[in-house]
Amino acid sequence: MGAGTEPDGSSRSDEEWERFLRESVAGAADAPKEPSARARDVAKRLRAEPGGGSEGWRSYTPARPKRRFGWSVAGLLAVLVLLVVAVAPGRVVDLFAGADSSPSPAETARPTRAPAAEAARRPTMEEPFRGSPAAGWASGAAGITVPEASAVGWMSTAEVERALASSRDFLVASGLDGGVLRGERPEKAIALINPHQKDVQDLLNTAFRAPSEKNDPLFLFSRFQPSRTRLVGDVVKTRGRLTYREGERGALQVTADVTFVYPVTRADAGGDGEIVRTIVRRELVLSWDDPRKVITEPGTFSIVSHKYDMTNGGCGAPTGYFTPPFGTDRRADKTGTEVDPYDRSTPVGRGESSGNECRRATRS
Repeated sequence: MGAGTEPDGSSRSDEEWERFLRESVAGAADAPKEPSARARDVAKRLRAEPGGGSEGWRSYTPARPKRRFGWSVAGLLAVLVLLVVAVAPGRVVDLFAGADSSPSPAETARPTRAPAAEAARRPTMEEPFRGSPAAGWASGAAGITVPEASAVGWMSTAEVERALASSRDFLVASGLDGGVLRGERPEKAIALINPHQKDVQDLLNTAFRAPSEKNDPLFLFSRFQPSRTRLVGDVVKTRGRLTYREGERGALQVTADVTFVYPVTRADAGGDGEIVRTIVRRELVLSWDDPRKVITEPGTFSIVSHKYDMTNGGCGAPTGYFTPPFGTDRRADKTGTEVDPYDRSTPVGRGESSGNECRRATRS
């Protein structure tokens, strides 16, 4: 195709090419991608003229106002950051000190070491687990890992699955139920215990009426006296797991090892009252017995053993309730063995003193 010739055979005059190229230099959208030789000659002459598109027809320089707009946005963001630091410096510290809310993976085996130390931060009514490993733990029943079921002893796979679910239900009814935590009798939990197990039934019949070192409802249930203590929020953090094996006489033996973290304050405290975390780790061994070999009732288990470690729950005479120390009582309490209540790498209740010996938390 000849210079200045259109696809339809027509031709452009020098004046038309000159006008067309002036528009192209100014940014016209319909500039040809590959100008003809004639067009290049005209463009060269235009660039030689004063003010005649000296930057070239393909070049483009961003307008200055756009650069100023970018700097304005950056400046606005900087002002907002400074405002956040001035108004809520604690939030900024949380971001760089490690977020408490990072979820911990489910526990499927006993850990080999205690959780890493957290930055020392005071709990608040809005964040009662702040500054503790429990901030990353799951809430309620979600923190109790239930293994996959398989047939054991006299039970089929489906029966083992139901027994594991009921075992977790007992932990929920005894340690997470809102009414029980406020001091009510744990009827749902008691209904899961074999009514023919005499020693446990004797404990239950006495413990709530006349708690003592021998018969204390805290052996199995978590309770606070509502006239003295109230829970902060509706969340209890948990971490632990169920395991199982074949027990005596072909029974399904389920072991529960779970730590419960209860944030509490004085019953009459205002919105900024002192928060104490009562931390209870329980180990229960439950036997789902073959009814052909042991006297039992359908859907109930026998308790083989029960142990618990507790910190910030009181060290006085048994009352049937946890009695967290507040204020001067808490600061004055320097007695008892020091333990890390979040350390799940060691067995529960080393020795016969489990639950009876007063323990002092190295961190809470």
